[in-house]
Amino acid sequence: MSMSKPSTYIARRPLQEILRAGRDHWDHSEYDPASRHSFLRATQCKTPELGQRIYASDNEERTFCNTCKSPACASCGHRATLQWQRERWCALPEGLYCVITFTMPNTLWPVFAANVKLRQRLAEIASRVIISYARTRYGVEAGVMPIVHTFNGKLEFNSHVHALVMVQNPGRRSSSIFFDRDRLMRSWKRLIVALIRAASTAGYVASRMSDDDVECLLRREEMRDWKIHVQRFGGKEHFLRYAGRYVRRPPIAQRRIVNVANGAQAHTSNNYPDQHQTNFRTR
Repeated sequence: MSMSKPSTYIARRPLQEILRAGRDHWDHSEYDPASRHSFLRATQCKTPELGQRIYASDNEERTFCNTCKSPACASCGHRATLQWQRERWCALPEGLYCVITFTMPNTLWPVFAANVKLRQRLAEIASRVIISYARTRYGVEAGVMPIVHTFNGKLEFNSHVHALVMVQNPGRRSSSIFFDRDRLMRSWKRLIVALIRAASTAGYVASRMSDDDVECLLRREEMRDWKIHVQRFGGKEHFLRYAGRYVRRPPIAQRRIVNVANGAQAHTSNNYPDQHQTNFRTR
């Protein structure tokens, strides 16, 4: 007996459908070239457009379409994530680790959302802050692996950096490096403000605000305390599992997308701290 599909039924690869439906938005010369290339390949994944491989025997022949290997593709991104986690697991030594999260006020999120080149500097700045702190305060060279996160569970743009740091101090057996959040925060804030200010002065900031408005915003945020989180872990596994979900695949899992229609998509998201699922609709 056949059963009718529910109204929320969507294609098995909804991210591909979303990219195809929004092609007019991203497939043009003014869009970020790297993102445009990734999106284009993701729409062609497992189709004849990327070529085919033929496996044949004496009595059977099968054809397989090539995959895109793009971070915008859920299936290819999942495989790349597993590979990334395995490589980092083998490369990172055993020991004590901490994860330092560098955030910024939400008033600055639109600046980094609209300026890819500025956003690409965030990981470098976070590393400089940590390395400089360890070198000046303890006289040691810290190993840092920073990862930029740009979206939260509700698909809201939220630029911040998670950095994995080995905290063992090789010069003292029983001691580990202690990171002062206030010191880290002041250095991070100073460098981020200087980055935006220099880019604005040079005319490189794409924003709806005027240069005077940008400067007023920066002066106001300089007076605030920004949030820095320092968490200690006995190993590297927790961070690799968490960070791996962001570095090689899309910011949303396909299983969370429940409907795609009329230029909008509905998806579920964990509503912390209650852990209930909430439906969100984005265009």
